[in-house]
Amino acid sequence: MEKRSFGKTGMEVSILGFGGQQIGQEQELSKVEKLLNHALDEGLNVIDTAECYGDSEELIGKILSHRRDEYYLFTKCGHAAGFDGEDWNPAMLEKSIDRSLKRLQTDYVDVIHLHSCSEKILRQGAVIEVLQKAKEQGKTRFIGYSGDRTDALYAVQTGLFDSLMISLNIADQEAIDLALPEAVERKMGVIAKRPVANVAWTYETLPEKAYPYVYWQRLKKLQYDFLTDSERAVLTALRFALNVPGVSTAIVGTQKPGRWSENAKLLRSSTLSEQEYEQIRARWKEIADEDWVGKT
Repeated sequence: MEKRSFGKTGMEVSILGFGGQQIGQEQELSKVEKLLNHALDEGLNVIDTAECYGDSEELIGKILSHRRDEYYLFTKCGHAAGFDGEDWNPAMLEKSIDRSLKRLQTDYVDVIHLHSCSEKILRQGAVIEVLQKAKEQGKTRFIGYSGDRTDALYAVQTGLFDSLMISLNIADQEAIDLALPEAVERKMGVIAKRPVANVAWTYETLPEKAYPYVYWQRLKKLQYDFLTDSERAVLTALRFALNVPGVSTAIVGTQKPGRWSENAKLLRSSTLSEQEYEQIRARWKEIADEDWVGKT
């Protein structure tokens, strides 16, 4: 699988990464084993998870700890899941990082991201200091920010983070003009989250509270012609996210082990032309409403 430089970290990451959110609720261990091992076997070398993704960290540690030298391990922190106290409390954060390492059965992760932390909290400085301390102690090699909108822009502008994880897809393009130019200028590693827009185009209807609803509503207005062909839609969505300047890897979650072979094959066999990329950008600029901001 194609690999790209991850900012100035020295890491060479696969253009597809494994998103660990969905496995956090999976009860069938054999299925998760197939998913994770198949991802590595197909050449993915980025595993992304978070402390609040159910059992995700524990499952990754249990299943993949013996293959630790084959992948870069990213996790996120900030939510007080399982702890007494409030989100973003510095003492809780330190405990959360230690718990993540124990769950993941590793002495270190490659990146710890602050998970959707507001600009207000970032400006206070304490949460960033916790991550810097973890880096100094060897618990993480690099620190990053995961989030969107002006919160992400501020995080980039601090100059304190090595990586940025941000929503980026055919239905979510605010970051391309807002935060990414400065992230690229600072040589941060950039991770596209939700690169296939939760495949929202596959639903005929959705209730407002459904997770993909925002993207589904936007895509109804954008009416990209390629969405009528399911295989072309996935390929175009993936390639669009990966064509955005500065993007190193796109994190995809799935519950189907065979999906990694399908996606890897699609990416090996096809590309997205500059003209096609610009057509998607032009359509967004023509149709997008002012409130179409990054979806956190």
